[in-house]
Amino acid sequence: MLVVAVVLASCVTSRKVNYMQEPGKHKIPSYADTLDYEEYTIRPDDRLYVYVYSLDENIMKMYNAGTTNRGQMRNMMQNSVNGRQTQELYTYLVDKDGFIDFPTIGKIQVAGLTTRETKHKLEEELSSLLKEIPGYATISVEVNIVQRTYSLIGVKSGRFPIDKEKLTIFEALAQMQNLQTFSDRARVKIIREINGETTIREFDLRSKDIINSEFYYIEPNDIIYVRELTGKAFGLTSAGAVVGVIASTLSFGVFVYTVVATGINHVNKYYPKQP
Repeated sequence: MLVVAVVLASCVTSRKVNYMQEPGKHKIPSYADTLDYEEYTIRPDDRLYVYVYSLDENIMKMYNAGTTNRGQMRNMMQNSVNGRQTQELYTYLVDKDGFIDFPTIGKIQVAGLTTRETKHKLEEELSSLLKEIPGYATISVEVNIVQRTYSLIGVKSGRFPIDKEKLTIFEALAQMQNLQTFSDRARVKIIREINGETTIREFDLRSKDIINSEFYYIEPNDIIYVRELTGKAFGLTSAGAVVGVIASTLSFGVFVYTVVATGINHVNKYYPKQP
């Protein structure tokens, strides 16, 4: 009976791995509707891709690494043999004080701003600087944060890119090809920096309410920790497996009992006890 109890406890059922389960059933928690997506603000150590558009080719070459073709610049960043080094050459690192060093402008603070606010700030600075040039043409600036990633540790580990403005937890799961069968979805921890402080939050990934919670969107530099279920030690993933193990255990028990009983009968028959 002890073996059967242990086997049943170790079985990985659908309730332990399925997503979008209704809160309140099978101890699935509910989460308050706290979803209030805020646009990501630039932080120290972020890396910005900045591209300046203008009708003046000389201005474009000056600010865009000598090229007037945005696609060409992107290709140089992505297809270079030393891809990361090339990307660093054409991007701007936000220093610990929140500034980038931009050509002809110098130090300009961007930490705490969104990419949209940074775009407008650079356009204002450049327009103010370049309008004195004869034949000045209106400029436009594109700003993106590059090299944004999140990490997964625990049952499955790796670092994955955030290649869109808003990445949901389920899109992240698809990107990492889902969690493994023996991942504990009920106690997922996420390590996240909020207002300069590192916080650790725990949530149940199986709950349908996740889509309305603070855990729905992944932020750059998030660390997701997923531990193993205890059932991994037994490798049982279905009711069929449990039945098979129980049947095998009972069969082995019957076999042992039969062998022992036969042996005792044999001894009693041929070697009876002396009066």
